[in-house]
Amino acid sequence: MTARSLPNALIRESFISISIATLIVLLWVLTAYASLFVLPDAKTLSAGAVLATIVIRSFLHTGLFILAHDAMHGTLMPAYPKMNDWAGQIILWIYSFLSFDMMQDCHHQHHRTPAQSADPDFYPSSFWPWYFKFMRVYIQGGQGWAIFWGMSAFFYPMVLGLGVPVLNAVLFWLLPQAVSSWQLFYFGTYRPHKHPAGGHTNIHRANSSSASPLLSFLSCYHFDYHWEHHEYPHLPWYKLPSMHQR
Repeated sequence: MTARSLPNALIRESFISISIATLIVLLWVLTAYASLFVLPDAKTLSAGAVLATIVIRSFLHTGLFILAHDAMHGTLMPAYPKMNDWAGQIILWIYSFLSFDMMQDCHHQHHRTPAQSADPDFYPSSFWPWYFKFMRVYIQGGQGWAIFWGMSAFFYPMVLGLGVPVLNAVLFWLLPQAVSSWQLFYFGTYRPHKHPAGGHTNIHRANSSSASPLLSFLSCYHFDYHWEHHEYPHLPWYKLPSMHQR
């Protein structure tokens, strides 16, 4: 299908989505550069400055996964499927050297069998046991080694070759990745899919929060509007509030 034959709405949606994605990625790059190469050693910074930097970096790092998640559903660039998948893979590499194909397969399986035994994201337990089982699924086999060597290939040259303070690399590069995984797991898996007291009441076995659009965005880019995502997986993350309000 040529660009001229594509529906205008599809092209417009792709332009909006990739513009938002570009902004998030640029902010991530700028804050990474500033926190690693511009800020002084974290030991000399105030606790408030350190905490604020960690929060901002973690939030933007979570944003990277949200963009890749949209790509898994074909909504990052819906008019250009191949570019959509390429962008998703590049973003997942930046996020944590993850395989787009593996993540996409597991995520679609999650949508087919949410909160069931065949769901790779589900585990009938409390937060931490469920989280560690969840992480084992995504770091097993060669994927775990890809993450280890990818992290090492960036961490050691930054510290040993480029003079980045070790504490800055740990607090502003490694820690945000861990915080991001907790944030995504809590708002995107544990909270919406844990078994409620009265049992699940919909086929998606998913619950949504009642947070305002602003708080929902700040919590996890509207991932807490989770029933809406399962019901309308073709919608990009920034359109979920409109469905939630309906």
